[in-house]
Amino acid sequence: MFEVKTSSTGTLEQYQSLADQLTALTAGEPDLIANLANISAVLYEHIENLNWLGFYIMKQGELVLGPFQGKVACVRIPVGKGVCGTAVATGEVQRVADVNSFEGHIACDSASQSELVLPIKHQGKVVAVLDIDSPVTERFSAEDQAGFELLLPLLESLSWTHNDI
Repeated sequence: MFEVKTSSTGTLEQYQSLADQLTALTAGEPDLIANLANISAVLYEHIENLNWLGFYIMKQGELVLGPFQGKVACVRIPVGKGVCGTAVATGEVQRVADVNSFEGHIACDSASQSELVLPIKHQGKVVAVLDIDSPVTERFSAEDQAGFELLLPLLESLSWTHNDI
């Protein structure tokens, strides 16, 4: 059984340790959904002050719910709508200190107060997003964003085949 050695995050060194361990965990496993499920479980367990963490995968021009940890979530999100849809439309990370001030925010869980969304690209095209929600306003710092961005090479190297997206 694979065991992650860190108990929390906050520094770039700790995020890098998580990235290295997730790379080892997913090495040799070609199944996208299995890898996303394990990645979401590890991150949710080892990052403090979260109420939801998971993936939305692009399918037929919209985001569709993928593996996650947390309460029941919105199943489909149109491109350009909410924080996740904005990340797809712009191709840029969205770090929102207070979701109540984000015009068009989609509240799947009213407890969410801040959000960080990272677009995952394959061959230059956004294929999914990693969505991270917190019940704490201003939960995600620039260092948290940089830490999560350390995961992008791993996420972008997964098996994003035509059958998966």
